[in-house]
Amino acid sequence: MRNDLDKLKSLGAKAEVPHKYDPSVLEAFENRNKKHDYWVTFTAPEFTTLCPKTGQPDFATITVRYVPGDRLVESKSLKLYFFSFRNNGDFHEDVVNTIYNDLEKLLKPKYMEVFGRFAPRGGISIDPFVNGGSGAKWRALAEKRFAEWHGVRG
Repeated sequence: MRNDLDKLKSLGAKAEVPHKYDPSVLEAFENRNKKHDYWVTFTAPEFTTLCPKTGQPDFATITVRYVPGDRLVESKSLKLYFFSFRNNGDFHEDVVNTIYNDLEKLLKPKYMEVFGRFAPRGGISIDPFVNGGSGAKWRALAEKRFAEWHGVRG
């Protein structure tokens, strides 16, 4: 049995769904494969948040990709964290940057990117992308990925 998982509160337990934005529900555990660089990808195709002006729901697919450092995000806590946006009013760009900032603070990954593909409203879709990395190798990747992603809708 892994002792490093004892601190996780959400995994394997009944968890209450947050009713407001709450980054404190995010949990992480030790990366036991630190000597390898590898990708972890989460896709949340049913993400919802609210327009800060009208209160109308905004629907998105949020994709988080990262190369872990010392820690990995626990997936159930990430799901609860995403739920916490359902009653939160913020612009699409702010939502994606908030997710990036909260996960970066929790994980300190080598590289991470967050992409939000929001459903069109008023005939326009807004698809924000944010990324970053630590160390020269990962900063170079961040610059390359950002340049590739700019203007691309895939």
